[in-house]
Formats: sequence, C-alpha cells, structure tokens
Amino acid sequence: MPRRIWFAVLLLSIPVATLAVNPPAPSPRSTTLDQRERQVSRSLTRASQFVDVPHISSRLSCEDVQPPEALTTPDPLFAPVGRGKRVRVSFIIGTDGRVHSPLILESAGLAGDRHVLQTVRTWRYRPATCNGVPTETEGKIEFSSR
Repeated sequence: MPRRIWFAVLLLSIPVATLAVNPPAPSPRSTTLDQRERQVSRSLTRASQFVDVPHISSRLSCEDVQPPEALTTPDPLFAPVGRGKRVRVSFIIGTDGRVHSPLILESAGLAGDRHVLQTVRTWRYRPATCNGVPTETEGKIEFSSR
C-alpha cells in the first residue's frame, strides 16, 4: 500500500516541478489583444475630451410664440421675512404647466426662502407654445415685503 501512494505522489509532483522550472510563456495572441485594448481605450478617452456637444438652444425659431399664462399663482405670505427684504426666484415652467426646479437667486433668509419655494412649487400655468406645441420656458419673479 505505501508503494502505491509513493508512486502516485511521484506522478503528481513531476508536472508541478516542470511548471515551476519552465513557466508557460504568454501567447503572442493574448499580448497583442491586450495592446490593442489599451490602444482603443486611449483613443476613445482622447476622442471624448474633444467631442462637440450640441446645445438645446440651437432649435428652429418659432413663428408663433405664445407666452405662458398664469392659472393659479398664490402670493406667499411674508410673515417670517423682515421688512424691506426681497426674494428673487427663477424656475422652469414645464410642458405640463407645473413649476420645476425653483431656484433662489436672492435670499431673504432660510425661513423665508423655504416658504417662497413651497408656494412657487404649487403654481400652475398654461404652458408657453412654439408653433402650437407646448415648450418649457424660464420664469423669474421677485417678492418683497414693505
């Protein structure tokens, strides 16, 4: 029985020993593939840095432009804001007539800004149209307490 085990160990150790002495050389095909992948990734990175980005503002001009029409625009109460303070807000009137992305341009303090943004988000409009097609437009408004 020990002779069989010794013979099996000897048979298994020969391939391991030959691999340790002579490691397999990388195939030329895999190195060229790696080189090509690196070259392609470099060229794509370089190309993406100089790609011209088309701008949305380069749309066709409108022959018939209708501005947005206010449907419900409740005035925010300026209780938290002191006298003489102003709040300027910019927002997008979407094609659905809702206010999107309101942004404070001139602040009157955290509490006042929060109240104004909450109120502006509830506003509804009939959207602006370009040749009869609803389009997004930007709106700006200023509130002041006197």
